Amino acid sequence: MSKAEYDVIIVGGGPAGMTAGLYASRARLKSLLLEKMIMGGQMMTTTLVENWPGYPGGIDGPELMARFREHCVEFGLETDTGTVEKIIDNGDTKTLIVDGEEMTCKAVILATGAIPRKLGIEGEEALVGKGVSYCATCDGAFFREVPIAVIGGGDTAVEEALFLTRFASKVILVHRRDQLRATQILQDRALANEKIEIAWNSVVDSFESDNSGLTGAVLKDTQTGETRNIEIQGMFVAVGVTPTTGFIKDLVELTEDGYVKAGEDTKTNVPGIYVAGDNRTTILRQVSTAVGDGAVAALMAERHITELDQQK
Repeated sequence: MSKAEYDVIIVGGGPAGMTAGLYASRARLKSLLLEKMIMGGQMMTTTLVENWPGYPGGIDGPELMARFREHCVEFGLETDTGTVEKIIDNGDTKTLIVDGEEMTCKAVILATGAIPRKLGIEGEEALVGKGVSYCATCDGAFFREVPIAVIGGGDTAVEEALFLTRFASKVILVHRRDQLRATQILQDRALANEKIEIAWNSVVDSFESDNSGLTGAVLKDTQTGETRNIEIQGMFVAVGVTPTTGFIKDLVELTEDGYVKAGEDTKTNVPGIYVAGDNRTTILRQVSTAVGDGAVAALMAERHITELDQQK
């Protein structure tokens, strides 16, 4: 990448980033969207989106993101692949170091999203790809007719447990409390599914494995401290996410959990830098809220750029 100048650079190609790109380019701003991996973000690993308006019966996450991408470039949005290593605030302009090269712009929209949180148990890293996974849609088909476990009790965990019943002989849903946090309709489906067994008040204490990979796990009761062994060949971890904000920790104000502090106007504490999507402080993280953030962030960026131009 050579040095280039833009009105807006959007970092992250999930629903928030693509929506921001659509709105910014439609406003005739010279806009670039940078994604370091694959356009679509976490939605690319979502089996079925049932709460996106206009699609009764739901739509697969990758299909929805393909439509997003087709639409967001319609008004001239540029997209590219690259890793943003650092962002420098120069006042009226911002400099992004992208794979060692400099790019400049007047406004930045941070839509970097979040990544799945790990359990942090000894041996977890070594078993990734050998039984431990963070993506049911990516790896579920590898576990046909064998027992597996899903760790978590929220929407994502229950959705993955339901999806994995297509392949596994049994799915043990391990939850640290005595009640699921998922929406009621998902809870009802899980409780009615004969293939799903719920391990209440339980956490993973350790893994069991051999040369071929995961063979089981030790569960610990959160109330009594007692342990028990379960025989599984796969474990899908769905215990929340960690915001992708490490590279901007010295640039904008973050919460203790690493989320960018910003209100509904998406403004950070640095003028000209906005945040949209799962990396922002918010009470709900869904594709619909990410899309709303993206639209607002693009509007805020447009207003900021207009003010800068009027000052010249």
